[in-house]
Amino acid sequence: MRRLIQGGTIVNEGRSFLGSIIIEDDCIKDIIKGNLTARGTFDEVVDATGCFVLPGVIDSHVHFREPGLTEKADLESESRAAAFGGVTSYFDMPNTNPQTTTIVALEDKWARAAKSSHVNYSFFFGATNANSKLFEQLDVHSIPGIKLFMGASTGNMLVDQRDSLEATFRVAASLGLPVMTHCEDSGIINQNMKAAKERFGEDPDITHHWEIRSEEACCQSSSLAVELARKYKTQLHIAHVSTAKELSFAGHLEDEGRITLEAVIAHIIFSNEDYLTKGALIKCNPSVKTPADRAAIQQALMSGRITTIGTDHAPHLLSQKQGGCAKAASGMPMIQFSLVSMLELVDNGVLTIERLVELMAHAPAQLFKIDKRGYLREGYKADVTIVQPHQSWTVDEACIQSKCKWSPMMGHTFQWKVIHTFCNGHHLLDNGKLDTTTRGERLSFRNTK
Repeated sequence: MRRLIQGGTIVNEGRSFLGSIIIEDDCIKDIIKGNLTARGTFDEVVDATGCFVLPGVIDSHVHFREPGLTEKADLESESRAAAFGGVTSYFDMPNTNPQTTTIVALEDKWARAAKSSHVNYSFFFGATNANSKLFEQLDVHSIPGIKLFMGASTGNMLVDQRDSLEATFRVAASLGLPVMTHCEDSGIINQNMKAAKERFGEDPDITHHWEIRSEEACCQSSSLAVELARKYKTQLHIAHVSTAKELSFAGHLEDEGRITLEAVIAHIIFSNEDYLTKGALIKCNPSVKTPADRAAIQQALMSGRITTIGTDHAPHLLSQKQGGCAKAASGMPMIQFSLVSMLELVDNGVLTIERLVELMAHAPAQLFKIDKRGYLREGYKADVTIVQPHQSWTVDEACIQSKCKWSPMMGHTFQWKVIHTFCNGHHLLDNGKLDTTTRGERLSFRNTK
């Protein structure tokens, strides 16, 4: 198949320019700058006039809930939501049931995704207090890295023994595998929860969530992760940074780029003031913090302190989101709305569209060494997202693709819309219509021992 995307503004590698892209089978054949007419015949021509043509978004942090938690979500439904959001690749986290902490569980996920994922996929291998010896059995070219929960969250995968933490960082470094950490100190959180229950009752109001899952809990845990990464020269990516103080952990010359930070949509666009209107719908771990923390994170998107943007997409049944700090589940579905949310920040002058592409496509591909993706380059896989500005639409239940059928963005009106999503050259999403017959591919990585 030969396809032509013509007449759009291509955003790639720090530049925006008018041009066209020729796709041949699953790869980009040519990129034509300006108004030059593409030669040859094409099976399909897509007119991108007035639109922006971007590399497909790579979301390196999702929880698609399969296996074991499929009443909330599954690989089919959430990869469908990804396609509608312009996301062409994702990394799923290991806190499923069973947890992805054995080779058998990992292979089961590969088989499931091959059958049902609409976009490209990979899976983090989960660390436990006792499984670091298994790391050497992993195919380092098939996974993005090791996920380490240095704080208890959904799925109860806490690793809290010092020798186990040391082993995880040491063995991962020896294999050339990045470690992505969830950093919250459970001891501090438990103390804060106990004090909150004594003061406010068994289920403290959701407005106290940021006080319980506090700045101190995040910073103390992140500090330990940095200490261990420096000790063993491990590639460390601290997930979902939620405080201004944590931004200081990255960017030191002596770390040689080995310590990087991720921001997720919740901490970029929400603050603790939003609990008053959205309640537990925006309850997540780590918690959204103050407007000052949000402002610092937004500023860090442009300054370079933040390396990647993910979603921490984490669906729950709406019934599970009822209650306060103790009872309501933590997590929210955001993958369908991540790109358009960030394009809103472009309109608001928070970041440029070129930097957005760096954060959501180039940087995850470079950081995790994904093979031939994340850029619009000749010979690279044709993962392409086309977005159109000045397209007003409002989020409602009917448009939500996630299985849980709710979002904290319900009622919000966006001015950008994902019009087309190409995955491996397939025209997966075409003006709101999904080609349900196509499947994504297993991602490959250039990790080396």
